[in-house]
Amino acid sequence: QVQLVESGGGLVQAGGSLRLSCAVSGRTFVRSAVGWFRQAPGKEREFVAHISESGSTIYYADSVRGRFTISRDNAKNTVYLQMSSLKPEDTAVYYCAVFLGDTYYLRTAYRYWGQGTQVTISS
Repeated sequence: QVQLVESGGGLVQAGGSLRLSCAVSGRTFVRSAVGWFRQAPGKEREFVAHISESGSTIYYADSVRGRFTISRDNAKNTVYLQMSSLKPEDTAVYYCAVFLGDTYYLRTAYRYWGQGTQVTISS
């Protein structure tokens, strides 16, 4: 059974930083590309970042490029999302999921979603 568990969310002031973690179990992690998405209240879940199996291919949403960094540690079966220069509009529940193929920024290309971790940015 594949499980993804997100952690690291919290409440920070605008301009601050957070690092989210996504621990993957039940699947050969080194063969799993992973994506981060987020969902704000009343909005659709949106793509944030994607990292390939080896970490050599990375994509970001325009809204976070230059502020967020996705990385992975295959020895720890974990993907990270380092978030800096946070803004109130980054407030959302952040989810990670395993990429099954097709278009990396589409929610439908992913499966095995975690339960999410809340990120709240105060102004």
